[in-house]
Amino acid sequence: MTDTAQSPSTGSELATLGGGCFWCLEAVFDQVRGVESVESGYMGGGRPNPTYEAVCSGTTGYAEIIQIRFDPRVISFGEILEIFFGTHDPTTLNRQGNDTGTQYRSAIFYHSPEQEATAKEVIEQLTKAKIFNAPIVTEVVPASTFYIAEHYHQEYYVRNPSQPYCAYLISPKIAKFRQQFAHKLKS
Repeated sequence: MTDTAQSPSTGSELATLGGGCFWCLEAVFDQVRGVESVESGYMGGGRPNPTYEAVCSGTTGYAEIIQIRFDPRVISFGEILEIFFGTHDPTTLNRQGNDTGTQYRSAIFYHSPEQEATAKEVIEQLTKAKIFNAPIVTEVVPASTFYIAEHYHQEYYVRNPSQPYCAYLISPKIAKFRQQFAHKLKS
């Protein structure tokens, strides 16, 4: 089900991002002030109702993504992108660390022309500032149908912090995030 960028009843907005394993991104954005909810899921593929196993095959076109509902009065879409680019490698095509395949691509699925413009502007600024040693390969594409991932993927890090992938890959990423973005943490 696709949501609109802004919820008229609450004033909240959606941001949809892919940057490797959705467990990592979800664990980071759960801690960001102004973020109301984070759901892991899939976007960008062709066949309806993808499963984790199908997406992991790398043949569906889907990316592992998170869909963030946030309060733009507390945090802007640009600030969300600042955290996004600060917590994953946007220069590796279809890869984050040992996770390889199109499902791990760096992507911004925009929900409005304003989000598209902001995403392109942030990428341009990062490129001009030479923040990364290689070109940014993050795709900026329109949001399509969002499919929520299976229940066991939701809040995976919170429920499994000692699981080896979480302990060795996500915990250090969270520590780096907390240090770099301490001013953006929920109380």
